[in-house]
Amino acid sequence: MTGSRKHTIAGILPTEWDAKLIKSCCDVVRGASPRPAGDPRYFDGDYLPWITVADVTGKPGMYLEGTRTRLTKEGANFTRHIPPETLIITNSGATLGVPKITQDLAGANDGIAVFLNLKGVSKECLFYILESKTDYFRNELAPGVGQPNLNTELLGAVAIPIPPVGEQERIVGALSTWDTAIQKTEQLIAARGRHYSHELSRLINRGQHSHAHVGSFSEEVSARNRGGNEARVLSVTNSRGFVLPEDQFERRVASADLSNYKVVRLGQYAYNPSRINVGSIARLDGWDDGVLSPMYVVFRLDETKVDSDYFLHWLNSHEARQRIKNSAQGSVRETVSFSEFAAMTMPLPDTNTQTAIARYLNALRQEIDLLGQSVAALKTQKRGLMQKLLTGQWRLNHEKTREFSA
Repeated sequence: MTGSRKHTIAGILPTEWDAKLIKSCCDVVRGASPRPAGDPRYFDGDYLPWITVADVTGKPGMYLEGTRTRLTKEGANFTRHIPPETLIITNSGATLGVPKITQDLAGANDGIAVFLNLKGVSKECLFYILESKTDYFRNELAPGVGQPNLNTELLGAVAIPIPPVGEQERIVGALSTWDTAIQKTEQLIAARGRHYSHELSRLINRGQHSHAHVGSFSEEVSARNRGGNEARVLSVTNSRGFVLPEDQFERRVASADLSNYKVVRLGQYAYNPSRINVGSIARLDGWDDGVLSPMYVVFRLDETKVDSDYFLHWLNSHEARQRIKNSAQGSVRETVSFSEFAAMTMPLPDTNTQTAIARYLNALRQEIDLLGQSVAALKTQKRGLMQKLLTGQWRLNHEKTREFSA
């Protein structure tokens, strides 16, 4: 900690810093949407870029990279026009509190708040101040079920720190170093992901292998939890595989009596038949045995016939996901029973070839996972850095700038 500090409306700050309400530093206004929504007179045109919440939250980074749609010339008369180099923020829904800086003239819908005529604080510095408050905006300032809303009055009444102009520039420079590292790593992850998908398709689905029915090397397991109610209850998600329900829903959702729940053991697979069309089939890895709601299908593989890693990679392929989706859509209730799943065919070379392919694809996935861990670490570091720099606990001055590197 450097220098003396004082109490302000924005917390304890260095004595050289100021603190103000956002509305004292700029005009906070809201975007506007033509009505009715979707009217072809206004929407899906080619005249004015149209900023929506999805555009702002779709990609990380300080700058808005573009919009998915445009308004017609008539629609442009019923929206707020946002100049280039303007700071905006999402102000409604589950993804409220995400700031961006525009790069082109655009219209903005009413899910966007806009900061105009900034005084005393740069748009880049205010961007980072707002980004540091995203959790506060969502959890404290505009919480609630349904459609939480961060209106312009609430935003304008938020107190913010205002460092001297030179220090604002140095803070922005330090934090943008982390942003650059995060962006480059995420771009690398995307490239590695595309390479993995290409190699998966080349080696499995386009590998000129003979095909076999899934049921020729798998069988459904229906063991029940007759031993009591103390078993670990699990759920299966599309993005995270097996999870504890309380981690997913933040509360216990299992029945009091678990005796009819299905037992799932290490290395076995499970899916929810009513959600299989989104690809939520997972293998139990890294957990002890657990139990699942009776609605789940549990199955195991005969690993003398199929390499489990090879099978898991096939499940991740576009071809497998499309077959599962098509099978679900052909069902009256869009569900897939195990007998229907077992009737699907997949490329199945000899076990030695399966293992060789799986090892290669495992190495590609491991590299992607490691890069993902690096991104998570960089984001954690950046959050800590914002906390220190934007409260003045760490100072960046002319005489001796701290060495920050990502």
